[in-house]
Amino acid sequence: MKHTGEMRGGRPDKTNAARLLDRAKIPYELVPYEVDEEHLDAGHVAAQLGEDVATVFKTLVLRGDRTGCFVCVVPGDHEVDLKAAARISGNKKADLVPVRELLPLTGYIRGGCSPIGMKKRFPTYIHETAAEHAFLYVSAGVRGLQLRLAPADLIDCTGAHLAPLSRPKHDDGVAEP
Repeated sequence: MKHTGEMRGGRPDKTNAARLLDRAKIPYELVPYEVDEEHLDAGHVAAQLGEDVATVFKTLVLRGDRTGCFVCVVPGDHEVDLKAAARISGNKKADLVPVRELLPLTGYIRGGCSPIGMKKRFPTYIHETAAEHAFLYVSAGVRGLQLRLAPADLIDCTGAHLAPLSRPKHDDGVAEP
């Protein structure tokens, strides 16, 4: 199994995100999966985990024209709605942060960006469907490793707000209007 985190005794090393959850006494599970550099999308991760893609959430960093950077955590089968995300975050307009800015801004790389433990704590918004699940998956902060935790715990540790900030994708990858 290709996994960017080290393994000890058959268990993955803890990431910064996992250590922060430990410190906050929040229960979670570290779940490794096989990385495919050509397919870093949530659909591939969900297939590797054997889980519904609606429970595998992706972390996106956006920059608003008024408030600066903020984080959106959306289901793997959704696309962020930039207009809704801008409105919810107090901006008129918002765009995804370019991939080249992700590491210096957050400390994470594409495909391994966790909403927990970024270099700076940004305002965070989680899609409202998170509350419908008993648990969900988010990146543990490295490619090849996910955190499985309760949505309420993710909300608590990130200070996030639930919001309708994305829309389902069609099978062809295009978001529904």
